[in-house]
Amino acid sequence: MHNRLTGKTALITGATSGIGLESARQLAELGVNLILTGRRSDRLEQIKTDFTGIYGVEIDTYAFDVAKLQACEAFHGQIADRTIDILINNAGLASGLDRVQDADIADWEAMIDTNIKGLIYITRLFLPAMISRNSGHIINVSSIAGHESYPGGSVYCASKHAVHAFTRSLKMDIGHTAIRVGMVSPGAVETEFSLIRFKGQKEKADAVYAGMTPLTATDIAEIIVFMLNRPAHVNIMDSLVMPVAQSAATMVHRDAES
Repeated sequence: MHNRLTGKTALITGATSGIGLESARQLAELGVNLILTGRRSDRLEQIKTDFTGIYGVEIDTYAFDVAKLQACEAFHGQIADRTIDILINNAGLASGLDRVQDADIADWEAMIDTNIKGLIYITRLFLPAMISRNSGHIINVSSIAGHESYPGGSVYCASKHAVHAFTRSLKMDIGHTAIRVGMVSPGAVETEFSLIRFKGQKEKADAVYAGMTPLTATDIAEIIVFMLNRPAHVNIMDSLVMPVAQSAATMVHRDAES
């Protein structure tokens, strides 16, 4: 596969684990310089040390919460002079799996603030420079939950539907430019996602993937890299991907012994 990405700079939010971390790894292998953000400074520093030694690309890390507008603005101010060729809005989470009538509003706020507001803050801040250069590629990490809803997932699904709608409107708003916009919508991916959703209850998290072979962060990162590496005239708007055992958000075939 022809590598069109070497020498470019990618900004990845939520890069301390899962899809964000694996996307960073695969892009570094292709010679892409990285600006990585996340809330865990220790992990970011370790990733910087590891990747710099292995891949020899330029890596900068910034620890802050994308859900906080002032933090996003401060971050933007620190790197406003950098050329961002690729923006991967990966930061996101699910918190709880409760019915609307039972849910904790704090869980809802966490999902709305990170999954929607964080994504649109970062996009709004870095988009004008892409427009002025008439180049760039933005990929938003959505979910199958952006295509269909399921019980107990009301606000998480709403947040990912918002990502879906925002991504489509964004493409329309900058349709006169050469900037590419897309999203990837995974089904069941075994990362820290379920552990965070169930607030550290490992048995509940493990049960999500029991009796089936889920997707991995590597699978999704490969798709993201494929999208980024298309010729300049090709724009993949969405990639809905599920493990073979999954047919819908809540329809999963599991081995009988599980």
